[in-house]
Amino acid sequence: MHDFHTHSFFSDGELSPMELIRRCQAAGYETVAITDHVAGAGLERLVAEVSADCQLAVEHYGFRAICGVEITHAPPAAIAELAARARAAGAGIVVVHGETLVEPVISGTNRAAVECPEVDILAHPGLISEEEAALAAQNGVFLEITTRKGHCLANGHVARVARAVGAKLVLGTDTHGPGDLISREFAERVLRAAGLSAEEAERVLADAPAELIRRAGVLA
Repeated sequence: MHDFHTHSFFSDGELSPMELIRRCQAAGYETVAITDHVAGAGLERLVAEVSADCQLAVEHYGFRAICGVEITHAPPAAIAELAARARAAGAGIVVVHGETLVEPVISGTNRAAVECPEVDILAHPGLISEEEAALAAQNGVFLEITTRKGHCLANGHVARVARAVGAKLVLGTDTHGPGDLISREFAERVLRAAGLSAEEAERVLADAPAELIRRAGVLA
């Protein structure tokens, strides 16, 4: 199991970065990216602090832990600048909190994310349009199929639109606590429930992690 969307207590998660890493390792994960919520305040400090535990896990556990960020409720016009700041600070994965059905994310967030080459994943993008999904395909931005309650309501729509335009999909848990961790088998079932074939689900679970790990440059 590989997961590129989780949260520690540096934003709204329950666990420290190191405990989250250790619980993922114990649950059989191969990779975890810790992607705490950020906008303008404290971005560089958060990346530095989470990176310290990720590096310990790589060096001492031999476990692939990646420091990332999730740019959340930021003005769309600021997303490109914030993503560039996150990269410069050392974030290996840049996620943008998409226009989920269950939060008041400002319109235009999805488009700003898929237009930005520094963004890796548009999380729970809700009723994303085909035009936006086509931009995601063009710019290499993954669209997330999520296991998170509420956010998952649009999974079927996201899968259909992605298939129509050739956009890449990734499975994410948006983990906030230990109870959110899942097995690979459950991940496959979620993808199948979103309308993907068994072959498509397998590609999502294998190909997306391989590319995101390569982008992040973490070798554990």
